[in-house]
Amino acid sequence: MYAKLFILCCACAVATAAPGILDGGYGGLSYGSLGSLGLGLGHSIAAAPVAVAAPVIKTYAAPVVKAVAAPVVQAEPIDPNPAYSYAYGVADPSTGDQKEAKETLQNGVVHGSYSLVEPDGHVRKVTYTADKINGFNAVVERSGASHAAPVAIAAHAPVALAAPVAVAAPVAKLSLGSIGHPWR
Repeated sequence: MYAKLFILCCACAVATAAPGILDGGYGGLSYGSLGSLGLGLGHSIAAAPVAVAAPVIKTYAAPVVKAVAAPVVQAEPIDPNPAYSYAYGVADPSTGDQKEAKETLQNGVVHGSYSLVEPDGHVRKVTYTADKINGFNAVVERSGASHAAPVAIAAHAPVALAAPVAVAAPVAKLSLGSIGHPWR
């Protein structure tokens, strides 16, 4: 692609650098031959011999292309029956954050559960299973005593209302005609 574009640019450069190559050459009409053609010129103008240099065409070497072998990629073996298991838990008495979760995958079926303490003090526990046939199924349990979450009550200070604003009547009407403006 680049080589074709390069050759086209070279051909255009040669055509513009040496006039006469594409328009019939240097042996066409000259000032001396205009009178003999009967173009109404009473005299002929002798043309001085013109020394014409051959156009210089530069050649360039094609770019060197190195063949690089693609890296060999080997696929990892696929486990037809993958399995995993994980669990974690948090119990922070300073913030009251308390939660835990665990999940396992065995024979294409995921079994898991997680629990957390809600802001009102109840414990929510979700137990779930998931597989390709039945999809995702969850059972949600809520237990524990609830305690009322503290509610911050903001004290409202009395609000001072501003006095109504009076609008004054216009004093004078001013127009361009009344001051003798030159554009009017």
